[in-house]
Amino acid sequence: MSDSSPGVRSRAGAQALRASMELLASMRFAIALLTVICIASVIGTVLKQHEPVGNYVNQFGPFWADLFLAIKLNAVYSAWWFLLILAFLVLSTSLCIARSTPKILADLKTYKENIREKNLAAFHHKAQATLEGDTAGQAQRIGHMLAGGGWKVKLQQRDTAAGPGTGWMVAAKAGAANKFGYIAAHSAIVLVCIGGLLDGDLVVRAQMWWGGKQPYNGGGLISAVPEQHRLSERNPTFRGNLLVAEGTQADTAILNQSDGILLQELPFAIELKKFIVEHYSTGMPKLFASEIIIHDKASGAQTPARIEVNHPASYQGIEIYQSSFDDGGSSVTLQALPLTPGAPSFEVQGTIGGSSQLVKTSGGDPLTLEFTALRVFNIENFGNDATTSGADVRKVDLRESLDARLGAANKTVTRKELRNVGPSIGYKLRDAAGQAREFHNYMLPVQMEEGGTPMFLLGVRETPSAPLRYLRLPADEQGSMEGFIRLRAALNDPALREQAVRRYATQAVDASRADVIEQLRQSAARALGLFAGAESTGKPGEPIGGLPALSQFIEANVPEAERSKAGEVLIRILNGTLFELAQLARERAGLAPLQPSEQTQGFMTQAVLALSDVQIYPAPLVFQLKDFKQVQASVFQVARAPGKNIVYLGCTLLILGVFAMLYVRERRVWIWLTPAEDTGATQATMALSTNRKTMDADREFAQLTEKLIGVRPAGATQ
Repeated sequence: MSDSSPGVRSRAGAQALRASMELLASMRFAIALLTVICIASVIGTVLKQHEPVGNYVNQFGPFWADLFLAIKLNAVYSAWWFLLILAFLVLSTSLCIARSTPKILADLKTYKENIREKNLAAFHHKAQATLEGDTAGQAQRIGHMLAGGGWKVKLQQRDTAAGPGTGWMVAAKAGAANKFGYIAAHSAIVLVCIGGLLDGDLVVRAQMWWGGKQPYNGGGLISAVPEQHRLSERNPTFRGNLLVAEGTQADTAILNQSDGILLQELPFAIELKKFIVEHYSTGMPKLFASEIIIHDKASGAQTPARIEVNHPASYQGIEIYQSSFDDGGSSVTLQALPLTPGAPSFEVQGTIGGSSQLVKTSGGDPLTLEFTALRVFNIENFGNDATTSGADVRKVDLRESLDARLGAANKTVTRKELRNVGPSIGYKLRDAAGQAREFHNYMLPVQMEEGGTPMFLLGVRETPSAPLRYLRLPADEQGSMEGFIRLRAALNDPALREQAVRRYATQAVDASRADVIEQLRQSAARALGLFAGAESTGKPGEPIGGLPALSQFIEANVPEAERSKAGEVLIRILNGTLFELAQLARERAGLAPLQPSEQTQGFMTQAVLALSDVQIYPAPLVFQLKDFKQVQASVFQVARAPGKNIVYLGCTLLILGVFAMLYVRERRVWIWLTPAEDTGATQATMALSTNRKTMDADREFAQLTEKLIGVRPAGATQ
């Protein structure tokens, strides 16, 4: 018969099947799967899940972003390979239980009373003694004493050299729960995995694979989304989010997927009657809750409920959790303040979540203003005043001043001092090419340090993953931006610059020294022109104005040894010229001139820095929050989780199983009793077996031998 005969192939297939089953049922395979699951869970915890693709590209680069998306690291817990590993772990552990349980149950039923005397001599714990009385009486006495101590006992009478039926074997066992602990712990793993699979994305994925459901990645109204993107009310398991604004109802939850969303129809609608938020004295949220009415679609019943964090409501097997809160479509009024010459100031009204078309801007390019967020409370940390700049810029080295002032959002916090700084508005400006920048502006000026100049904080970032960088504009004596905006417009006016330079030169030098006045006028005109960007050639890498332009001028024209002194002189001239420019701007606006004071000095100091930073502000307009009418919204998490109770049962079994395996010792005791020759006494041989060799086992054996056969083994401890 050849090796390729059907019989040989059948035996080879059977052997391969047995080898596969042995591998699946082995402990090393289960531990390997658990290790992979732990590594995947760490990745899923560290790497943000279900983020937009652009976020991964910005953070890790195109290559790694593509790799993460290809192997589903952006959605670890719903990835096919993660679910497959969980399924294999369930199978492997179930096979372990199926293979081991019959052996364990058989071992629990037997007392192993047929063990021979010579085998007892091989045990670590063993002892011998001579007892008064016959073997039957001693066997009954020892059996009763063990049973009274909680042992399960079996007596066996068998033949010895002294005669048939003259020997007695007393076999006892205790700690059987240790074996049940093994079964309980392994069963717990199976239950937890099954519960996780039921409450995870497995059922939803199955509907996508075989039910024709597809993620939706478009826009528009929820009611207009096609049926293939919706899940039935009878969906056995899901977990999604539901946003409900005050005074409105919602009945469709959103299930986020890595490539879009799915809509989950609910058998009821949630109406938000009132959103409640309470704060600590610092302004931090202490409590947020929702008073809702649940409208049953089938019966029309209305059920009121109150939902708080960690206090969900339950209806028809669906848990409703208070997840967070959001804006429900607040109306806002913004004041547009121009940062470029010739642009008018105007108001724009909108709703959070909406947008407004700005047809004409100072550059003639169309912009779209998108209203993204209204925050009534903003808790900021003022423990370390690393971001303030109250010092006189004339006393600061120019290069160090640039490094410290540009990039004003960089903060080193060493001490926490939380303070509510009031409302803020978030918006995006999108150009005609579709590129958008995100802005975050505070409504009120913020006093960064005690006695310092209040400043308006205007945040901007290019991408959602980037940190906000803040432009800080000083507030004038009226607490508004108007003073700075006037000064900015005056700086861009060549006629006003020339007038301010002449006024500064004539006031700073005696009128009789015309040559000195002219030299000072030329220096002031050069400094102010460089600062305003009027002398910029537009070459790549060349500063367009501000303090960087002055710094480059000094480095190019002054010897290194004299740069520090030249910088101080140039900054002093710049400060004086800007002060005169501010006075001229106020005269033109019909306002009283600024009076020398600490408040004026603080305003001008911060204005110099802000005028330098505003050169690189990436927008022609600043939108300040002028008025708002807040509409709150609650974000609920709705979940139907049939696997929750299975997981709870698994956790309970795991605790009991681990406790039983660690703290319950399985012990077996044998006492072999035979009649002593010609004395009428009984010869006893005793041994103890335990699954762990510990000092407790030594002490227990010493106590048992002393109690049962009246001797204490050598070396026994108390």
